[in-house]
Amino acid sequence: YSPLSLCPSLCCQCGVPIPPNPANMCVGCLRAQVDITEGIPKQGTVHFCKQCERYLQPPGTWIQCALESRELLALCLKKIKASLSKVRLIDAGFIWTEPHSKRLKLKLTVQKEVINGAVLQQVFVVEYVVQSQMCEDCHRIEAKDFWKAVVQVRQKTVHKKTFYYLEQLILKHRLHQNTLRIKEIHDGLDFYYSSKQHAQKMVDFLQCTVPSRSKSSQRLISHDIHSNVYNYKSTFSVEIVPICKDNVVCLSPKLAQSLGNMSQICVCIRVTSTIHLIDPRTLQIAEIDGNTYWRHPFNSLFHPKQLEEFIIMDINRVHEKKKGAGAGARSNKHTLAEAWVRKTSELDTDHQYFCCTHLGHILNPGDLVLGFDLANCNLNDEFANKMNPQHIPDVVLIKKSYDRSKRQRRRNWKLKELERDREATDTDDERQYQDFLEDLEEDETIRKNVNIYRNADIPVESDTDDDGAPRISLAEMLEDLHISQDATGGEGAEMLT
Repeated sequence: YSPLSLCPSLCCQCGVPIPPNPANMCVGCLRAQVDITEGIPKQGTVHFCKQCERYLQPPGTWIQCALESRELLALCLKKIKASLSKVRLIDAGFIWTEPHSKRLKLKLTVQKEVINGAVLQQVFVVEYVVQSQMCEDCHRIEAKDFWKAVVQVRQKTVHKKTFYYLEQLILKHRLHQNTLRIKEIHDGLDFYYSSKQHAQKMVDFLQCTVPSRSKSSQRLISHDIHSNVYNYKSTFSVEIVPICKDNVVCLSPKLAQSLGNMSQICVCIRVTSTIHLIDPRTLQIAEIDGNTYWRHPFNSLFHPKQLEEFIIMDINRVHEKKKGAGAGARSNKHTLAEAWVRKTSELDTDHQYFCCTHLGHILNPGDLVLGFDLANCNLNDEFANKMNPQHIPDVVLIKKSYDRSKRQRRRNWKLKELERDREATDTDDERQYQDFLEDLEEDETIRKNVNIYRNADIPVESDTDDDGAPRISLAEMLEDLHISQDATGGEGAEMLT
């Protein structure tokens, strides 16, 4: 080795001893002469949608990125990709900034060959300003008028019990998350969606949940002849069977025979994915799905407002009743009984009515019960008018009557509701909603499909003054989750030990 190669040389600019290098200059003078970051922008802009928390990746793609993530780093580097082509990128990373400062800082390390083959490495910072911009999807949602598919759910009945039950099922299965808008009209609901696939998913859910039928149509909005792209608006119409819980129905003779020689006059005790009927004279039960109903349709004989209050004068439970030929299954949850009843509006008379009822397990002499009076009404029904009058009961009892105001005061639970555009509500809607809440208390089968939340504002009362009204136990209730700022360790929160 030459002894001269081990001796430090002097910088040609400032004369400082330096190790030998091709440029014959120290690092300070070399950076003063050459700036390898020249042409690389030190500031930039990133667009962020506050509604969906996505970043814009030009030209028109919105992507989900967390702060200081690899995806966000790649998005920022693509902004200066063209400028970085003249240098070699060695390292890149984020410098911490306040989340609410609307600033992103990147620390970049680059290398470049400069004078006489010398390689210079430099570290610099690029600052991005986060600007708010609403994405197209959120813009359409905020407009509330843009939609590509709508599901129109209808039920031609005066009571909304089925819709209240359907609302709870939608909330439980979170099928309302993809809706742009929910609009309530007189006899149903309209669900608006941004894609046809989401609407089809809702239709499939409805057909599996309630007995219904559906049909669809679409309308051409625009057509691009160059790319052969068609833009349609789709409409799905779903019709739910017009039968609700506690309706008295009259079946066709053919349908009654196919269900095990049931009586044509039946009571609807529940509507889930099928219509659950019970014969109050024999306790025979049957389930009718949507397809069977549309082949053999039937209607309710009475309006819910026609319910009358009766008082039980005498009741005898029938423990054994001989089955008829070809009879179907009987209910194990009900008890057959023969009762003498009198209207509370006719207590000053001696007029009593005899009837068979399926409520023998909860009725006692002196109890109040709601029912329909068939003896003193005009039945306008195709099948009921052709029946033998001897086969039509005088009275059909529906449910036991309790003090509604006391039940409301004791109700220490609540339900969630869908956010929707409502029409003007009236007192009848509130009465129907209270009927639905009472049905939940009385029917455990329906409660299993509904999320019930405990209402902490109402204390739990003792059962000392219980009048026998059915109630929901605390074990069946969920805790309504409320996250406060202190619970998440926000400003002013104390340390948990």
